[in-house]
Amino acid sequence: MNFKEGVIIPIDKPYGITSFKALAHVRYLCTQANDGKVKIGHAGTLDPLATGVLILATGKMTKQIETLQTHTKEYTATLQLGATTPSYDMEHEVNETFPTEHITRELINATLPQFVGDIEQIPPTYSAVKVDGKRAFDYRRKGKDVTLKPKNIRIDEIEVLDFDAEKMQLSIRVVCGKGTYIRALARDLGRAVNSGAYLTALRRTRVGDVRVEDCVNYDQFEAWLKQQTIEK
Repeated sequence: MNFKEGVIIPIDKPYGITSFKALAHVRYLCTQANDGKVKIGHAGTLDPLATGVLILATGKMTKQIETLQTHTKEYTATLQLGATTPSYDMEHEVNETFPTEHITRELINATLPQFVGDIEQIPPTYSAVKVDGKRAFDYRRKGKDVTLKPKNIRIDEIEVLDFDAEKMQLSIRVVCGKGTYIRALARDLGRAVNSGAYLTALRRTRVGDVRVEDCVNYDQFEAWLKQQTIEK
């Protein structure tokens, strides 16, 4: 393993930490193992409350990051219907509730196809999308409103994995392209069934050909690294 020549390291990011923190931790351990600074970057962030595939690249392989970011991604997501939060996930408390008595699995199945294909999606305002040089969530955290423009995205597949009509919880699998916000999909799906929705769980299960089963466990990364042969 030669960090300067370049290595692709897929890790399974745990719940509750930023992608930047995960990257910094791996960089620190790799730098120690290498007895010298290691250049490292990631190919697409995950929200702090999301888990799963986070692809890291070192050395010369960082030039591949832009290509890696274009790879198809697969997610499994759990949505709570009948309510929203400002960030459309559990980072914030519920701020509005909606009727759900009319929602059935049949209604959901009939609604999902409108989100498959090349569509426009407005990113969540709690996101890193830049507005006048600042990230959108910086405005929101200061109590300021911000308007984001729709972006062209592609969703290849949406599959219902489970629907609990009593708890109004929906689990789906989504295959999509670069720039897709699953939190925004939850928001839009909730509106499309004349209700509301937010994410209670999100896991990225695949990026390109890399599946989460192929990833290094973040909490076991140091032990994994010690088993590797490092060329210095």
